Amino acid sequence: MAAAHSRYVADRGLTSRMVITMFLIGLLYVVLVGSLVAVLSNAWPLIVLAVGGLFVAQFWFSDRIAAFSMGAREVTPEQAPELHGAVDRLCALADMPKPKVAVAQSDVPNAFATGRSRRKSMVCATTGLMRRLEPEELEGVLSHELSHVAHRDVAVMTIASFLGVLAGVLTRIAIFGGLSRAGRDDQSGAGLILLLIPLISAVVYVISFLLTRLLSRYRELSADRAGALLTGRPSALASALTKITGEMARIPTRDLRKAEPFNAFYFVPAFSGQSMATLLASHPPLERRLEQLRRISAQLGQQ
Repeated sequence: MAAAHSRYVADRGLTSRMVITMFLIGLLYVVLVGSLVAVLSNAWPLIVLAVGGLFVAQFWFSDRIAAFSMGAREVTPEQAPELHGAVDRLCALADMPKPKVAVAQSDVPNAFATGRSRRKSMVCATTGLMRRLEPEELEGVLSHELSHVAHRDVAVMTIASFLGVLAGVLTRIAIFGGLSRAGRDDQSGAGLILLLIPLISAVVYVISFLLTRLLSRYRELSADRAGALLTGRPSALASALTKITGEMARIPTRDLRKAEPFNAFYFVPAFSGQSMATLLASHPPLERRLEQLRRISAQLGQQ
């Protein structure tokens, strides 16, 4: 969806697919909670408390935990003038509030955005990214990340991924509850609970994981498109994508393995020498991203 009070545009086709994916994730959530309440009818207050507590904790704290884990450190305009200057220009162009600006001390060339709202957001670039990219290329990457902020993508992905976390935690609660009952209730009933809940949760986890990855790929394509249209230079973003992907091959494997858990946040995923299956990837294939940027470049040239 296009963000209010921002000049970032949204792709209607991608937006409709994202809405359908979010609907399916929500439907899956309803199925999981309904199944748990039906099977554990006596424990529904515990289910409600667990669901509510987990959701609040993940929504409010996950972005800050991720930023801390990735080593993001907020910097002033004096400490990073080029980075602040690029963010200032893009925010003025997009007519949106300026987020916090941070730098991560890492040779892995990448960038990411966090924050559940535009006024609580942060954009971070690694030192490896700033050292390798030309100013226009860096601006293209930052425009992509600011699109995530403008469209509240971090909040959307946090909500979407919550279902997988919920499925895992409730599996543990159900097993613990079933084992507690086994000593005092009907053995077959407790055994059925122990069988059903992990099975339901495992199925929900797998489906929600695949849907969340699908949603992530849609949002990355949408951010590429919105960022390229805002700057009017899709070729700069394409150049940055190509350069960063090529540079990944020169990064030590140990550094890439440290970065891989946060692939969903990054501009480009960190690979450790093994290609990921498209179905499981958090980002679209490089070729698809470049092809979209070529089409946008052709469209802008015809106008």
